Amino acid sequence: MEIQLLKKLAEENNLNLSDNQLKQFEIYLNTLIKWNRVYNLTSVRKKDEIIKKHFLDSLTLVKVFEIKQINVKGKKIADLGTGAGFPGIPLKIYYQDDIDLYLIDSIQKKCLFLEMLKKELKLEYKVICKRAEEITDEKFDIVVSRATGETFDVLKWGKDILKREGYLIIMKGKKVEEELRPFAVSVKFKGLPERKIVVLKKEQEIDKW
Repeated sequence: MEIQLLKKLAEENNLNLSDNQLKQFEIYLNTLIKWNRVYNLTSVRKKDEIIKKHFLDSLTLVKVFEIKQINVKGKKIADLGTGAGFPGIPLKIYYQDDIDLYLIDSIQKKCLFLEMLKKELKLEYKVICKRAEEITDEKFDIVVSRATGETFDVLKWGKDILKREGYLIIMKGKKVEEELRPFAVSVKFKGLPERKIVVLKKEQEIDKW
């Protein structure tokens, strides 16, 4: 079973997944594969690659929260430009009811997939099918973004939906922009290339931009 690969990789990185969490990841994997044939939700199509490049990569944020001492319990977390649910849904599977998750994407077919997936996974989260700049009635404690666009665009979109003292976390590749280097966390996960993740706090670093 491919999902055992996720269990193994998670354990190698000191993340323990329960049988229920592994089952939810397995449902997620199979549902994504099925929908991807028709709706092209992700260019990654092989199961083992989805596990590494999407599931495990999303879970690197667990380590980032620990490194930056960010307490996520009870927090409103928005996944900006979530696409097929990354990194938001893996975080929801990991933290379960400890976080209040909102998935933001403006593409209708992706929103439909996320709404359907919610029923399959028996998880509670809210899908906001809008562009970030159209959101005027919600503010979040933490905004995460993975492979959404240019860093400065994500900064512009993300800071407007952050609460005061909220965190904006941007997942980038190894070659993070030089000007963001002071705000970058380097995370090394076994089974993945080195990950650079930018963590900014509103009314401190963000307001300097």
